[in-house]
Amino acid sequence: MPIDPYVLLLLGTVGLAALLPARGTASDVASGASTAAIAFLFFLYGARLSTREALDGLKHWRLHVTVLACTFVVFPLLGLAARGLVPVFLTHPLYQGLLFLTLVPSTIQSSIAFTSMARGNVPAAICAGSFSSLVGIVVTPLLAAAVLGAGAGGFSADSVVKIVLQLLVPFVAGQLLRRWIGDFVTRHKKVLGLVDRGSILLVVYTAFSEGMVQGIWHRVSPVRLAGLLAVEAVLLAVMLLLTWYGAKALRFSREDRIAIQFAGSKKSLASGLPMASVLFGAHASLAVLPLMLFHQMQLMVCAVIAKRRAQDTEAHDTEAHDTEAGSHGTDADVPGPVTGSAPPSASRTAVGTGTRSG
Repeated sequence: MPIDPYVLLLLGTVGLAALLPARGTASDVASGASTAAIAFLFFLYGARLSTREALDGLKHWRLHVTVLACTFVVFPLLGLAARGLVPVFLTHPLYQGLLFLTLVPSTIQSSIAFTSMARGNVPAAICAGSFSSLVGIVVTPLLAAAVLGAGAGGFSADSVVKIVLQLLVPFVAGQLLRRWIGDFVTRHKKVLGLVDRGSILLVVYTAFSEGMVQGIWHRVSPVRLAGLLAVEAVLLAVMLLLTWYGAKALRFSREDRIAIQFAGSKKSLASGLPMASVLFGAHASLAVLPLMLFHQMQLMVCAVIAKRRAQDTEAHDTEAHDTEAGSHGTDADVPGPVTGSAPPSASRTAVGTGTRSG
């Protein structure tokens, strides 16, 4: 099972914040830099998203509606149902973080990578992840206002306005300027990818520094963390089963079911961390802890599932090829040797299999 190197960097950043938290003037500087980094991060998201690809993706609207329903309806309902686990398995602050986890958008990069690895509908995964991130900029703070209320770290209607202005406005600006800067962003995507990750690390450092200064980490015990991991494992398992068999009940093709499972069962660390820093302030460290743990868990489990789906598909293609060869036969009525599986369909076009946090 893979350990995402970026998660190790995140954990290292948490450790740095624990040992050397930003205080006083340094805290103000880090907070300002974090705010600017978040805005720039979503500006880049807007500059990268092709408007034409997004509009073309609307043709597959049933798949996208299914993914959005899983992300912003089914997930939050399961999060609300987990309220009964307080205080036996979870403390109230950890439950608030778990509930916030269920509200954030789906991933983009890892959904694409796992869908490609499993030989699913990659174009659908690209559009589904992009739509989820775009919708989440508005829907996530509104859902948070509805289910978390004013008690979640000072959450209020002002926070909704703040997050929309800080995330949506830069995203729209990126879209508007994409005509002039889109090629530059594409050519330098590796460098800008480092900017992405560096921005998120800065957000994590700022959030956990504030948490250390406030002393909130004294409220978390190893037993509670173990309980949180168990709850998240059940949550992920339920969503993986619902997305796979639910898509089958809705009569989606196998390629579409793969895209739905990977896009509809995961949550975005890249989108969730900036939102939590805006919504929770000094309480953001506990709020993002469930999301960070869930992110690594989903990468490990989905990597195994993607490899299994790919093997099942290859076995099916080989069997179909054998059957076709046998039906034609040879002069001696003996099927010829199979030298390779049938080429994948167009919907299985590979985009890449490397994972990123997202």
